[in-house]
Amino acid sequence: MERIINLHIKKLPEGVYLATSDDVQGLVAQGRTVSEAIEIARDVARRLFEAKMEREVPISLPAVSDKFDYTLVIGT
Repeated sequence: MERIINLHIKKLPEGVYLATSDDVQGLVAQGRTVSEAIEIARDVARRLFEAKMEREVPISLPAVSDKFDYTLVIGT
């Protein structure tokens, strides 16, 4: 099942992007681009959820519904 996680993405002075989330405790990812930070965050979230499921900790995030908003980032 797919879940929705809100990310906070911030460009650091070093020029890299940091992704964190209030929805998933421990989710921290860094990438050279926004896209890379998002991909790494997706992988980190997956691993965190796998660890929670192994410990039988319930996951309380909204499931993806038939309709939702998504911010698309493109390079120009």
